[in-house]
Amino acid sequence: MAAAVTHLWRLFKWGRTLARHGALQGIERDPLTPNVVRRLCRIARIGAPVPENPDYAAALQAIGPAAIKLGQALATRPDLVGEVAALNLLQLQDSLPPEPYPAIRTAIETALGVPVETLFQSIDEVPVGAASIAQVHRAVTTEGRSVAVKVLRPGVEEEFARAIETYEWAAAHVEVHGGDEAARLRPRMVIAYFRQWVQRELDLTREAASASELRDNMVAEPGFYVPEIDWSRTARRVLTLEWVDGIKLSKRDELIAAGHDPKQLATTLVRAFLRQAVVDGYFHADLHQGNLFALPDGRLAAIDFGIMGRINRQARLWLAEILYGLITGNYRRVAEIHFEAQYVPPHHDVDEFATALRAVGEPIRGLPVKDISIGRMLEGLFAITRDFDMMTQPHLLLLQKTMVMEEGVATALDPDINMWEAAEPFLKEWLRSELGPETYYADRIVDAVRAFKLIPDLIRRIDSAYPPAGAAPPPPPITEVAVIERRTWLGPAAISILAAIAASLMTYWLVT
Repeated sequence: MAAAVTHLWRLFKWGRTLARHGALQGIERDPLTPNVVRRLCRIARIGAPVPENPDYAAALQAIGPAAIKLGQALATRPDLVGEVAALNLLQLQDSLPPEPYPAIRTAIETALGVPVETLFQSIDEVPVGAASIAQVHRAVTTEGRSVAVKVLRPGVEEEFARAIETYEWAAAHVEVHGGDEAARLRPRMVIAYFRQWVQRELDLTREAASASELRDNMVAEPGFYVPEIDWSRTARRVLTLEWVDGIKLSKRDELIAAGHDPKQLATTLVRAFLRQAVVDGYFHADLHQGNLFALPDGRLAAIDFGIMGRINRQARLWLAEILYGLITGNYRRVAEIHFEAQYVPPHHDVDEFATALRAVGEPIRGLPVKDISIGRMLEGLFAITRDFDMMTQPHLLLLQKTMVMEEGVATALDPDINMWEAAEPFLKEWLRSELGPETYYADRIVDAVRAFKLIPDLIRRIDSAYPPAGAAPPPPPITEVAVIERRTWLGPAAISILAAIAASLMTYWLVT
């Protein structure tokens, strides 16, 4: 009971915060919004002075770090949220109020176990950037090297833990009481992956290792640069890496004034992402404008490696074939891959699925991104997933999110870029090398050797259920949540009463 009231209170505080900043206006006015959601939005803004111009960044900042992460992703998609909202949300990427330097200094010394003066000649007390999880200070090491020192905000772990606990509670109720559509979307599994990603991002030694691995991988892409890690000054709550002098990709006018070619930068970004996701299977999953810089020599540099994604080779082959099939209009092959990967249940017809893909793909194929109706495309794809009983694939959410974000950044640099044309040569070359006869026979030899090695263990594992090649990795454990049953006294009616009471109390508290 206490837990349920706590979560309801948090949800309505968040709703109230959104309402006070005018961030619920769009939901209320959208004709597709369910009536129950519209009513809850109205309850949340009872007595609140709603501003004429919504301040989305301030609302999400007031809610907390987890909400800020959502806003950072939306900031790259003005085609989805509008130019005004996207510009407002850009403030979330590096313009949040910083923690006082004394608290940061204490955090550095606690994490590294020595006084600051032992490791650094100087540290700028004013941070160069303050984001949702950490802030960054420029410093000079005792050896005279310029570095960036990233420090976790004090108390950020506790904030995320509280927010995720409520997300899990809400997701469990949506999945149990939301019907077949909610079950298909698997909100509890999505939150479980989100929790896993957040836990990794809150460990800066993991981020340092991610940057180091990506730096090694990207040697093959000279136009993309990853700064070097200073391991002697890195711990779980502090990360020190090479300082990068460059212009953020969000400042397009400054890029042009400095002599950079936005079209070339956009192409470099697309190629770098494809090499990471398709060739290496290990990709930077937070490619918003605040994390990308144009260096004086024309290279593109990335920072902030807290969120990284990994997909295995078979899944990468499927991804490359799907993208190339959409580029070339080979919808039959794209459909076959979805069945091979078991994304579509086998009782459906491959040809029907191919036709459905064609209905979505043909209207956008060959068009510049600026001429593509993203809303229409997403509507069509969502209808396909629903019509063909496709389950949400949480292990691919990072990849999907990053692809959308990367497209948004590239489009901001070059509104006329054609993502398909930029990707086609790269994908064609990689597929030729991966699916050619030499690779085929080499793979068969490797498979045979591995099969012989498995024979001694075969009997013990004969009863195990083997996933198909390229299937999702084992999902993270789902937190068990006590779901309120519909038939109990604390059913929907009681929840509504509690919600109304919470909203009324907050109205009195916030308005008086």
